[in-house]
Amino acid sequence: MDKKPLQKRYPEELKDRAVRMVQELRREDPADNSVVSRVARQLGVGVESLRMWVKQAEVDTGTRPGLSSEEREELKTLRKENKELRRANDILRAAASFFGAELDRQSKK
Repeated sequence: MDKKPLQKRYPEELKDRAVRMVQELRREDPADNSVVSRVARQLGVGVESLRMWVKQAEVDTGTRPGLSSEEREELKTLRKENKELRRANDILRAAASFFGAELDRQSKK
């Protein structure tokens, strides 16, 4: 059964625009703590979604510690590759064991 990729709820352009709006408004008034909720309401997106997009954008630009989007993607790829290699090793170990036992039986005859 093939897994279909998850449909993105919001287009990238909307995410980028929302993050830019939050960043601009924060530059204009750093003391305003309601920027994220106001922008989210204006654009019709979830407050937590927008908060996470802004946080990830800050990580990506190096203004906040954490894994960048590129690093997250690389980690995801490496984990998938690691899982496939472990599976291949298990198969090879089982095959080696099977053929080793088969050779053992033949040599005892």
